[in-house]
Amino acid sequence: QVQLVESGGGLVQAGDSLRLSCAASGRAFSTLTMGWFRQVPGKEREFVAAITWIGSSTNYADFVKGRFTISRDNAKNTVYLQMNSLKPGDTAVYYCAARSGLALRESKGEYGAWGQGTQVTVSS
Repeated sequence: QVQLVESGGGLVQAGDSLRLSCAASGRAFSTLTMGWFRQVPGKEREFVAAITWIGSSTNYADFVKGRFTISRDNAKNTVYLQMNSLKPGDTAVYYCAARSGLALRESKGEYGAWGQGTQVTVSS
């Protein structure tokens, strides 16, 4: 099993940047495809970005393309989400997720491990 712990959330103003981190333990991190999702109250958890285990391929939701960047450091067992040009609509709890396999999946059901989430609030 893999354990995931997110950090880096907070309260920022529109246009600001934040970098989220997700530290993994318990399993060979370098073999996992990692993803970021977000959720606001009353709505489904939605896909944000994913990265393959060697970091050679990434995928993004359309609403973050050009603003967010996912990356990973397998030596540190950590995946990052750099968020630039934040908007009030980006306000959500952000979750890190892990799955076995090489495919960049966008469905939350494809991910077997989840972190506890970190709150990101963007004020206008």
